[in-house]
Amino acid sequence: MRWTERQQALLGAMQVRPWPAGGVLPVATAPGSVAPAPAPVPVPVPVPAAAPLAAPPPVDTAVRTLDWPALQAAVAACRACDLCEGRRQTVFGVGDPKASVMLVGEAPGEQEDIQGEPFVGAAGQLLDQILAALGLARGQVYIANTLKCRPPRNRNPQPAELAQCAPFLTRQIELVAPRVIVAMGRFAIDQLLASDAPIGRLRGQVHRWREVPVVVTYHPAYLLRQPADKAKAWADWCLALSLVNDDTTS
Repeated sequence: MRWTERQQALLGAMQVRPWPAGGVLPVATAPGSVAPAPAPVPVPVPVPAAAPLAAPPPVDTAVRTLDWPALQAAVAACRACDLCEGRRQTVFGVGDPKASVMLVGEAPGEQEDIQGEPFVGAAGQLLDQILAALGLARGQVYIANTLKCRPPRNRNPQPAELAQCAPFLTRQIELVAPRVIVAMGRFAIDQLLASDAPIGRLRGQVHRWREVPVVVTYHPAYLLRQPADKAKAWADWCLALSLVNDDTTS
C-alpha cells in the first residue's frame, strides 16, 4: 500500500518506519558493499495426517446383552469410578427378577454397604411398611438403586458416577420388564426421566421410561425427615399400583 505524507508523518512521530509498498523492508547496506542475496524461501514439507484414534466403545456395549448372573458379576467387579475405592461391597438389587413393580432409589447408605442389599436401613423399614400397606412384600417387587456403590459420607451422587452406573440400571430394567417403575427421589427421577423439574411438579402423573410407565414419589429417607408428605407419597404409591392392573399399560 502507499502511505500518504500525513500517514508517514504520524508514523515518524511514533518512531515507526513505514512499511514499503512491496511489503518487504529494504535491507540497509554499507556504501560499496554488495547487497546480500535474498534468503531462500522454505518449501513446506507435507506432513502426513495422523491416523484418527479409534473411538472407545459405548459404555453399555458390554452390558446390554448380559443375563442376571453375568450382570451381577459385572457390577461386583466394576471399578469405573472412584466409589469402588471406599465400598465394602456393591449393592446390586433384590426381589423378584420378573416383578410387575420395580422400585428405583438413589444410592446405597451405610447399612446397604454393609449388607449388600438396597433399603435395609431406616428408610428401608419405612419402604417395607408402605409395601405391606399395599399388600406387597419385598420379595414381590424388584428394588434397585441408581448407584451400586455407597458415596463417601452418604453425599449426593455425582453426574459422572451416575453415568457409569446407568448401563447397569438400564439392563436391570430390561431384564425385569416391569409393568410400572416407581422412581423414588431426585436422582432416580433424573436418571430415568432426564428431568430436573421439582418432584412436586412431577408427582401425580404417569411418565414413561421407553414404554414403561413411571410414577414419581418422594424417597423414604425424605419422608422420615418430612413425615407431613407421607400422605402425598401414599397417593403416588396407589397410582403406581393401579397401573399394574390397568390393561392400557400392557
